[in-house]
Amino acid sequence: MQRSKHKLLLVEDDLNLGFVIKDQLESNEFKVDWATKGRDGLKKALSEDYDLAILDVMLPELGGFELAEEIVQAKPELSFMFLTAKSMLEDKVKGLRLGKDYLTKPFEFEELLQRLRNMLKEETVQTSEKQDRFELGLYQFDYVNQYLEKDGKKQKLTKKEADLLRMLALNKNEVMNREQALKAIWGSDDYFNGRSMDVFISKLRKYLKEDEHLQILNVHGVGFKLVTSY
Repeated sequence: MQRSKHKLLLVEDDLNLGFVIKDQLESNEFKVDWATKGRDGLKKALSEDYDLAILDVMLPELGGFELAEEIVQAKPELSFMFLTAKSMLEDKVKGLRLGKDYLTKPFEFEELLQRLRNMLKEETVQTSEKQDRFELGLYQFDYVNQYLEKDGKKQKLTKKEADLLRMLALNKNEVMNREQALKAIWGSDDYFNGRSMDVFISKLRKYLKEDEHLQILNVHGVGFKLVTSY
């Protein structure tokens, strides 16, 4: 099983349920900090870095919705979901407006786990889509300014070269689908654009040739893969 390094904040005042959730999540390779009061949860949320927070709605000192509003104001990048015994429609709507998901008690742990994984996958995709700087072996790649840098020397890239290298970098050690790349960068996957892509791939290989641990491989019938053996 692939190990998870995700760090979660759990704010749940039910000691039995909190213990079970924390134990089960840690058994699935998550790191979990647990608070039983709303204000303690807020302190942890603001002082630590978490990938995601799980908030009970009915909490002592500071309710889950109020806690979420504080987090949104102070740390908007932290996503969260709600756990609650409430089933009123207005509560569900409020929970979904503040957070990304809402799970009503009682629930099966497998459902909670899958919802968390879905949220974390979405966060990862969104973060990747915003990424503009990459470390590629011995090279630094600046997508916005369109250059590769190694040992202080910069290789200027064209827009298409930068677009193509970014797509490869976002899929590093995984296959970049040829058809999808052609449509995204060239606008269509016709024969002539395909030949053009092959030329650009050759250029990128030349730019990266000084790092023997970095390669752009052909994956026959599928696309290309930027592989690093570091």
